Amino acid sequence: MNNKTYDILKEVALTVLPTIATFMVTLGNIWGIPFATEISATIMAIDTALGGILHISNTNYKKESE
Repeated sequence: MNNKTYDILKEVALTVLPTIATFMVTLGNIWGIPFATEISATIMAIDTALGGILHISNTNYKKESE
């Protein structure tokens, strides 16, 4: 994974996905959108998996650069 891809995915994992999940569950509760909690939980599960993948990638990168 190159640096640009890593930086983009990191921004998505740290900012974009949590924002969308929070937005979804908040509006879902206000407007009664069906399955809002399930959709938000799915987004957060994807975010957690992405965070794990990025952590592994970062660890491998640091090992290679030493």
